[in-house]
Amino acid sequence: MVDAVTILAVALLVGGVVGTVAPLVPGGLLSLSGLSLYWWHSGFSDPGTLTVAVLALLAVMTMIAEFFGGSIAARAGGASWTTTTIATVVAIVLMIVTGPLGLLAGLFGTVFLVEFVQGGDAGGSVRSAAYATGGMLASTAIQVLLTVTVLLGFLVAVFVF
Repeated sequence: MVDAVTILAVALLVGGVVGTVAPLVPGGLLSLSGLSLYWWHSGFSDPGTLTVAVLALLAVMTMIAEFFGGSIAARAGGASWTTTTIATVVAIVLMIVTGPLGLLAGLFGTVFLVEFVQGGDAGGSVRSAAYATGGMLASTAIQVLLTVTVLLGFLVAVFVF
């Protein structure tokens, strides 16, 4: 029989997957919370310590991708820290007001404008904006893959073994 804590833990893990694509929902943190809740409830015995460590590491990697993926990509594209900071604030505000498309458009537009004003190079500004926007999308894809892996790994470890 499955108890309420197990159901809540699985719900948190599923919420982690959903949270990676839903704006302002911390997918990695939800995954880590579900895993920790179940492990605590089992008396730190099920699943095993190695399994929990690996799944927790994947959840932490998800959080790192969530918080820093876009910034890392913007820096790789040549954007300055100032540009990255301004673009992050604008993208979050636009995401709240207009949703995910506003986030992407705001991110691209802000990186382009700030980089163009700072350097006057339209080609370099487009490249930085494309890197930042592509990095944001790639970060989301990585987060989905990681949280799905945590969910499936948990389900296999708890219900199969």
